[in-house]
Amino acid sequence: MNSEHNLSMAFYHAFKGMQNFFLRERNGKIQLFIACTIVAAAFAFEISPMEWVIVLFCIGLVLALEMINSAIEKLCDLVHRDFHPAIKIVKDISAAAVLWASIISTSIGCIIFIPKIIALL
Repeated sequence: MNSEHNLSMAFYHAFKGMQNFFLRERNGKIQLFIACTIVAAAFAFEISPMEWVIVLFCIGLVLALEMINSAIEKLCDLVHRDFHPAIKIVKDISAAAVLWASIISTSIGCIIFIPKIIALL
């Protein structure tokens, strides 16, 4: 197998992973809906290029952490199907990473969008 084939297969599997996440995972669907809503709002409010960078970074961060969280949960369930206190801690911490990024991203979104909403009123 040549390196070009390996690279193309790596991309193929990564895109299949995204497809699986957005089509089969409840949180993937929810996060994708939220991301699309925020992007639509960003277009509607004509945010600045720097605001776009910040908004897209926040969306990317939350989605990436949600994907990692989903992968960790699936792996934990595969390793130990029954309740285990250590597995619970691992799952709770990975979920907390998503929550933390979501709280910070929501705060940033408020800083960007609330003044624009107030200006319309």
